[in-house]
Amino acid sequence: MNIVDQLVQRDFLIAVLAAVSAAAVVFTFGSSFLGRRDMNDRIKRVALDRERMRAEEMARLRGNTNQDPRANIRRNAEAKSYMKRAVERFDLKKAFQDENTVDKLAMAGLRGQGALTTFLFQRFVTPIAVFAIAAVYLLVLAPGDRPTYINLVYAIGAGLLGAYLPLVLLKNKTQKRQASIRRAWPDCLDLMLLCVESGMSMEHAFKRVGKEIGSQSPELSEELTLTTAELSFLEDRTRAYDNLGRRTGLDNVKAVMTALIQADRYGTSVGQALRVMAEEGREARMMEAEKKAASLPPKLTVPLIVFLLPVLFIVILSPAMIKVFTGSVASTIGGG
Repeated sequence: MNIVDQLVQRDFLIAVLAAVSAAAVVFTFGSSFLGRRDMNDRIKRVALDRERMRAEEMARLRGNTNQDPRANIRRNAEAKSYMKRAVERFDLKKAFQDENTVDKLAMAGLRGQGALTTFLFQRFVTPIAVFAIAAVYLLVLAPGDRPTYINLVYAIGAGLLGAYLPLVLLKNKTQKRQASIRRAWPDCLDLMLLCVESGMSMEHAFKRVGKEIGSQSPELSEELTLTTAELSFLEDRTRAYDNLGRRTGLDNVKAVMTALIQADRYGTSVGQALRVMAEEGREARMMEAEKKAASLPPKLTVPLIVFLLPVLFIVILSPAMIKVFTGSVASTIGGG
């Protein structure tokens, strides 16, 4: 019997098919076990990385690490004991604190109970101090010819204006902080997109971008570091994203955080969401630059009229005026 006849026999074909089927079953079950083992190893690595990041963030929050000073979170100083006693004795929280006070302080980079107590104490003390200084100046140092009650009214008016001084300072600090974050946010999105597309998780992406963006905007680096810590601590990731948008108070940051929340909730692509938001951020920055360029000519009109045109008229008219005056003087002398 030759080989061809043996290959076409029914018993041989059944044996070959049975062997192939058995091998396929063994390979299928073996690959599933191997894949499960790889998945378990990957889950263990992610858990270990998460614990390591949590330990690093806890150490950074406590101020025990000095690896990157820009990335360390600035802890606000605790309020003095006399401030706490004044706030509690005069019930300043009921008088000055509303539902937006904590958010406004967070936008300015002031967090914690100490910052809140200091702010409430300043709102209480500042008008009294301004009134006392104005009264001493107007009634004692420079009373002038005005009646005493007029000087007292002026001092009271200065005290009322001083009541708004902490709010003005807080708003100024918030605007400076938001301006720094707004300038660095498009670059932050580009870096975050690169990190996510390279395979990093959101925790690692926030941590890496927070370190890299510190040289450009320490404020944004601080916020990203806080978000990294919250992603490690909080069970609900959406709370960490929402807290970042609330602390910054910027619409573009809130839009990106909303996109990340939706991607996390519905399982859509985080990279695609970041890519779209990064393109919108670049377009918004370009539109802002074009807006500033378009507003430049009207702003230059007044300086040109006030400073350049008079000098130009003097340069143009001076030779003619010198000739006219020289000729008139010469004719006067010749006639005389």
